[in-house]
Amino acid sequence: MRRLLMIAIAILCFRAGSASTTGRVEYLPGFQGPLPFYLETGYVGVGENEDVQLFYYFIQSESNPDTDPLMLWITGGPGCSSITGLLYEIGPLKFEAVNYNGNIPNLILKPYSWTKMASIIFLDIPVGTGFSYARTSNASYSNEIKLSDHAYEFMRKWFESHPEFISNRFYVGGDSYSGMSVPIITQLISNGNDVGNEPYINLKGYILGNPLTFPEETNYQIRFANGMGLISDEFYETLLHTCGGEYRSEYVSPNNLGCLRNLEFYEACIDGIEPPNILESYCGGRIWLIKLPTHKLPSEHQPLSSSSCRIYGYEYVYNWLNEGMVQEALHIRKGTIREWIRCSDISNFTKVVTDVRPYHLNMSNKGYRSLIYSGDHDMMIPHQSTQAWITQLNYSVTEQWRSWKLNGQIAGYTESYSNMMTFATVKGGGHTAPEYKPEECFAMFKRWIFDQPL
Repeated sequence: MRRLLMIAIAILCFRAGSASTTGRVEYLPGFQGPLPFYLETGYVGVGENEDVQLFYYFIQSESNPDTDPLMLWITGGPGCSSITGLLYEIGPLKFEAVNYNGNIPNLILKPYSWTKMASIIFLDIPVGTGFSYARTSNASYSNEIKLSDHAYEFMRKWFESHPEFISNRFYVGGDSYSGMSVPIITQLISNGNDVGNEPYINLKGYILGNPLTFPEETNYQIRFANGMGLISDEFYETLLHTCGGEYRSEYVSPNNLGCLRNLEFYEACIDGIEPPNILESYCGGRIWLIKLPTHKLPSEHQPLSSSSCRIYGYEYVYNWLNEGMVQEALHIRKGTIREWIRCSDISNFTKVVTDVRPYHLNMSNKGYRSLIYSGDHDMMIPHQSTQAWITQLNYSVTEQWRSWKLNGQIAGYTESYSNMMTFATVKGGGHTAPEYKPEECFAMFKRWIFDQPL
C-alpha cells in the first residue's frame, strides 16, 4: 500500500512539471523477449535553467526493491558513459561474444549482477558524457566540483519523482577517475542532510573501485612494476636513488640526466605490458587510452572474437547504441547528440581537484561506511597507492590483513579500519576489477552491502 501511494505521488509530481522525464524499457533490441528486471531511462535537468540534461539508466533490485539499498553509480574517464558499468562491469546484461556481422549485437543475462541485491542508477556525467547533453554552450563546461554539484542536484530531483526509494539505504559508487568525484558527491549529500535540505537522503556510505585519489598515484607504478617482476630490484634501487621518488618525467629537472635516462629504460622494460591488467595480451595500450569508437580503428585490427584484446569487446556497444531502434527503445531525445561514444574526449572538462583525501577524512569522521577495492594486476592505479592513502588517513586497523575466499579459493586480500572503511584486493583483477573478476566482485559487494565480513 505504501509503495502504491508513493507511485501515485510520483506521477502527480511528474505531471506538475518535475525536472525529470522518464520511461520504462521493457524490450531491448538484441535481447530475446521482455527484460526480466525493471529498467527505466530518462533525463533530469540540472544547473542554471536546467540547461544540463543528465541521462540515466535505472535498474531496480531483482530481490526486494522496497528494502534493498539504492546506489548511484558513476563510471570514470572523465567522460566514460555509465553504460560501461552496466554492460561490462556490474549490471545484469552483457553482449554475447561472437563476431560482429553487421546485425544488432545479441544481449544475454549476466549471473553476477550487483542488481541482484541493490537498485542502481547508472548516470552519464559530466555533461557531454554518453547521452547527457547541454542546451547552451556555456552549460557544456564542467569540472569535478560542478560535476559533483550536478550529481547532488540530480539525486534530489530524482527522489522527487521516485519518493518510494527515499527510505532505502543510499550509497554513492564509482571507479577509476570517479574516485575524484564520488567522495565530493558523498560529502555534498551529507552536508545537505545536515542543513535540512529536502528530500533527506538516507546516505550510508560509498564504494570505490581502483580509484584515482591523489597526485602521487603514478609514482607507485614503479613500485608495482618491481613487485611484479617487471623491473629488477637493482634497477628499482637505482631509480629510487637517481629520481628521489618522483617518476613523472614532466616533473623531473632537465639537469637530472641520470633519472631521465633511467626513466627511458623503465619505459623500455614495460613496453609490451598492458597497463589495465598486466596479464592481458598487449594491445598497444589502447584499451584505456582510446577516446573514439572502436569501429573507427585501423582495418588491420582483427574481428571481435578472433582477438584476445579486450578493447574489441567494446565495439559491440558502439554498434548497438548508435542504432536508431536502440535509441528509440531507450527513449533517447532525437538530435541531442551527433554520435554516441563510450568515452568522450571532453575538451570542456577542466581538472581542478587533484587530491580528495580530505573528503575521505571528512566522511570517515562522520561515520560513513566505505568499501575501497582494487584489482591487484592494475598498473594504472596500483593497489599499493590506494593502500598508501588509506594508511595516511591514520585510522587504526580493526581487522588485520587476511585473505578472503570464494568457493574455497583465495579471491583477494582485505583489511578493515576503525573509520568503517574496508579495503580489498581482487586477485587477478585489473582496471577495473568487476570487468575481469565478476563472480569474485559480486561476492565481495554482496557481503559488504549486507554488513558481513568479506
